[in-house]
Amino acid sequence: MIRELRRRLLRASRSGEPAADVPQPDLTSANPAQPGAETARPADPGDGTRYGDPAVTAPTTARRLLLLATTPSVTRFSLLLLLLAGFAVTLLVVPQPDPTTLPDLADRMGRLAPVAGVLGGALLLVALVPRTFITLAAGAIFGALEGAAYALGAALLAALIGFTVGRVLGREFVAERVRGRLARLDRWFTRQSVLGVVTVRLLPISGFGLVSYGYGTTGARVLPFLVGSVIASAPTAFGYAAVGAAVTSSSGINWFAAAPASLGFIASAVLLVRWWRTERRLRRPLP
Repeated sequence: MIRELRRRLLRASRSGEPAADVPQPDLTSANPAQPGAETARPADPGDGTRYGDPAVTAPTTARRLLLLATTPSVTRFSLLLLLLAGFAVTLLVVPQPDPTTLPDLADRMGRLAPVAGVLGGALLLVALVPRTFITLAAGAIFGALEGAAYALGAALLAALIGFTVGRVLGREFVAERVRGRLARLDRWFTRQSVLGVVTVRLLPISGFGLVSYGYGTTGARVLPFLVGSVIASAPTAFGYAAVGAAVTSSSGINWFAAAPASLGFIASAVLLVRWWRTERRLRRPLP
């Protein structure tokens, strides 16, 4: 049979005609690497688009960035960053008033002065104004004890506002992207009690408002955060309010009132020790 097939092929090659019962190769499925070979192409979509165009087969870098920017979590986090940047620029541009002129303003406001002091102080703290200035101003306006109480009220309200804004605008973005040690740090904030919040609040690393925004982006609970914020603010509130009251009075300044500011350095050491112990416990192999 094989010999008969060979004979037919030899006869066909001599005569130039295709042999009968011999399958012929399909040129449409030929190897595209060979010259003259044609490959099957998909049908033209008819809208002027060419297949193989990078704009069709894969999103461009600009499209990917646009898709990422339009993600709700990214949009909200960008809004939070723009808000903080606007507050920072405003703080640098707008001059701070003289604390000695504030008592006259409180006298003109009358009974509304305490409410205005608490609300105004809270808004200023949310706008990243240093709490030291707010407390000094409260002491200069209302005196040592009343000024400290109003300053604590402003701190509590500002902590709630900053935490809420940070939670709404930044929590989802942070939760989706934290990995490794940052994820462990986020879980550490989630497990924090009132003492942990007090320790972080006393650290001399950033302003009161910025810490409130930052806490909102973590998994921390709101109640321990608020209680810890008030407790941590109490020593310096009474101290700086006394200094502010002494500035507008004829008596001398009690320098012991500024002593609570040194608690920040003690809190730094306590926080470092706690963090180091936590890291050692997490790295310890299980039995």
